[in-house]
Amino acid sequence: MRQLLDNEGFAADHSLPKACKTLKNVSALKRDLDARAKNERYRALFRLTQDERLDGHTDCTLWTPFAKMHIVGQLFVSNNYICFCSREEDLCQLIIPLREVSIVEKADSSSVLPCPVSISTKNKMTFLFANLKDRDFLVQRISDFLQRTPESGHSVSQSEGRCAGSPSPSTTPLSSSLPTPTGAAGEPSQRRHYSPSLPTANQGLLRIYQKDAPEEHGPKATKEKMKEELWNIHFLEFGRGVCMYRTSKTRELVLNGIPESLRGELWLLFSGAQNEMDTHPGYYAERVEQAMGRCTLATEEIERDLHRSMPEHHAFQNEMGIAALRRVLTAYACRNPGIGYCQAMNIVTSVLLLYCTEEEAFWLLVALCERMLPDYYNTRVVGALVDQGVFEELTRACLPFLYEHMQELGVISTISLSWFLTLFLSVMPFDSAVLLVDCFFYEGIKVIFQVALAVLHANMDTLLDCNDEGEAMTILGRYLDNVVNKQTMSPPIPHLHALLTSGDEPPPQIDVFQLIKSSCDKFGSLRADVIEQMRFHQRLKVIQSLEDTAKRSVVRALMTDSAFSIEELEELYVHFKAKHIMSCYWGASTTAAERHDPSLPYLEQYRIDLGQFCQLFGALGTWLCGPHTATLAARLFRLLDMNKDGLINFKEFVTGLSGMYHGDMTEKLKLLYNLHLPPGKQGKTQLCRHCIQCNIVISVSEVKDYKYYLRMWAMENEPKKETIKDLRRMNQEQFIELCKTLYNMFSEDPLEQELYHAIATVASLLLRIGEVGKKFTNNGAKKPTDTTNAQAPAPAAELPQPEKEEPNGESSSGQSLVCRALAEAQLETPPQQTSDEEVKDDTSVSSYSIVSTGSLQCEDIADDTVLIGCAGDQQRRGSILDGDWSITFEQVLASMLTEPPLVDYFEKKGDIQARMASCKMQRVERQVSSSSDHELAQLST
Repeated sequence: MRQLLDNEGFAADHSLPKACKTLKNVSALKRDLDARAKNERYRALFRLTQDERLDGHTDCTLWTPFAKMHIVGQLFVSNNYICFCSREEDLCQLIIPLREVSIVEKADSSSVLPCPVSISTKNKMTFLFANLKDRDFLVQRISDFLQRTPESGHSVSQSEGRCAGSPSPSTTPLSSSLPTPTGAAGEPSQRRHYSPSLPTANQGLLRIYQKDAPEEHGPKATKEKMKEELWNIHFLEFGRGVCMYRTSKTRELVLNGIPESLRGELWLLFSGAQNEMDTHPGYYAERVEQAMGRCTLATEEIERDLHRSMPEHHAFQNEMGIAALRRVLTAYACRNPGIGYCQAMNIVTSVLLLYCTEEEAFWLLVALCERMLPDYYNTRVVGALVDQGVFEELTRACLPFLYEHMQELGVISTISLSWFLTLFLSVMPFDSAVLLVDCFFYEGIKVIFQVALAVLHANMDTLLDCNDEGEAMTILGRYLDNVVNKQTMSPPIPHLHALLTSGDEPPPQIDVFQLIKSSCDKFGSLRADVIEQMRFHQRLKVIQSLEDTAKRSVVRALMTDSAFSIEELEELYVHFKAKHIMSCYWGASTTAAERHDPSLPYLEQYRIDLGQFCQLFGALGTWLCGPHTATLAARLFRLLDMNKDGLINFKEFVTGLSGMYHGDMTEKLKLLYNLHLPPGKQGKTQLCRHCIQCNIVISVSEVKDYKYYLRMWAMENEPKKETIKDLRRMNQEQFIELCKTLYNMFSEDPLEQELYHAIATVASLLLRIGEVGKKFTNNGAKKPTDTTNAQAPAPAAELPQPEKEEPNGESSSGQSLVCRALAEAQLETPPQQTSDEEVKDDTSVSSYSIVSTGSLQCEDIADDTVLIGCAGDQQRRGSILDGDWSITFEQVLASMLTEPPLVDYFEKKGDIQARMASCKMQRVERQVSSSSDHELAQLST
């Protein structure tokens, strides 16, 4: 589903397990989908990276030394981790990275401890699993994975540094921690926004800029010391680092608040960012170097928002904090160009930098954007919209009376987006919101839903009395502004919203610990797996809503430029989008990223190439020419592709169809005329006329104030409409191709015979007009004063009569060429299925006799001469084409108007609804037939 939303090309998941033998009663698709679902649940449960694949799981027991008992649960084994989860929720959870494992061995079995396996780690921890059904196979699989695990001492040294707590200098030059890029000559290259002399923090900015000593805070400092001591006792009992036992006591300590000195370490541990950082040493420095000096849309947006990130905090009131925030954001934009940068990322990252180093903040941001808050930070904030829908469903289930009233006011959709995007950091005082971030990293998005529901429940009575949205927003805003943390050591930082709000009486303060406790007591029954199911259902609605919004925007933008109705435009958009999506997976000559640019307006985002356009033209176009249809579609594609990139967008596609279906006769003929002209620039006449207009404006306006330049800018940007006088002249070869196209277009019309006779008459007339025009052009070359008459249509009295022409003259040669071209078109037309009686009827095959015995004067060309292969005709045509012969569009239009059948044909409006219905029916039949073939293949195997 995300591939359809993000328009990424399809990539087969080669990591899915392959069946060792064919299973008759099990679908391969179902097996792969089940395996993918198990992998996603496994990664979400233990906060593992996206490339981690579950190899298998089995029931077992784990000996817990802190409780002196065996805990029943399941053991999970993947390519890089061994994980355990108790059957009872929150009783015990364990994550053992294989890079930390030193010994895996089978222990002695007994009646108390059957089939045990002992796993020892490098930091001297031992884990004992028992009651394993297939112990030998399990040990062998773990041994195989251990052999593939690369040796790395990065995590051990870092853990030892964490535990020792050795002091380190607060700052270090950036050049010492990041590689210095060099230019082509070996000298340091010029970098934008970066300087090697800028310091970077190797610890949290809060510790560097902590002005007040902890002992000056008295009871608050004592409370903080007590928290640190409780965590140290917990580490001694349950372990420290990635292999720590995570129990209900761990959750209790998190809910009571993580000490500031341990906050960064535990955030990395609970989010899974520690594992990713340990397995990718030096990755952050490489991304910073790669991002140095780049100027993209993401970097410009980052620069714009840097000084808006917690401006009230002194850590971001100097260049050191700003530079650190810039490096982390640009490094992530370099890592994930699909996201780049999104608003609210700067707020979250600035909080991470207060407690973590730059590299740690980077990996925490990776965990947030790619795992814990999926699809939140992109151009359309899809993930936040999905959780907004989940929150509405939870409100309806838990607070039904308030939900109905809030829906009438439209408040839930307004407030929840900012709450979820910034994890309450933008709506609550910093010292209080950071406690919610503690809980979020441990329990996930569930705690954010619980707190949001508790906020609505606490203000239920006042919200039910509100009469409009503004009043409800004010009540909730003032409530959140007064959620305080009375245990913090840092000086209070007032929230910006609290400084701007005023009231007669200040509202009572709400203790953030009481708010968290209340949310757990009243809404603690929320489960993470239930929330994931609700996310799945809401994601379908959000995607459909976004597509409907895009479709409405496109239709509104094209209503004034197109003659199609709203319903027709919507249906055309569906067909165009379907063709674009299919091209992302099958038979595309370009990548999906090249055909989709989210930064463009909706009507220009989706694009198709020539192959897809030819298919749509054959299904929806009204000018079908049999085997000549592909050629005509290619010419129309070339004309519509304004920027010559080999792709056309929906606006260009509708422009072409609108001219065919709803244009008048002049517009349709003009389009056909342009299709048979080679690509080229504007003629000299139009260019000269534009220069004359500019000179007139400059001469009239002598005083050039700013209004003059605004008018000139508006004139330059105003699209110049091409008139029929601006069209270039058509030579003889192009005219022959035009006649051939018209012949093929009329082949399936009910008035086929009348149209053939009419186009033959018009072709003969235009040939004679071209001959007369050539004489004036030649005379104009000798007499420059007569050039004004070179392009004028010849008077009817001056047209040469056919009977006065020599049989071997140039006019006869041109008529012979047209005759041969029409005969070739007849040969290219696929024969229709006819009965024996229809073949015997002379009128059923008399179309060519009308052309050859009409006004083209082709009696001297035998039928067998025309009906041979076209190779010799092509050579003869090149030798007898008249290079001086040409006609104008005005002459073509005037000649067409003399034949009523042609006028009626081109004035007739097409019915695109019938063609779209037929196209949709063919697609449904094709899907049904494909499903039937698949079922037959399954039954045969």
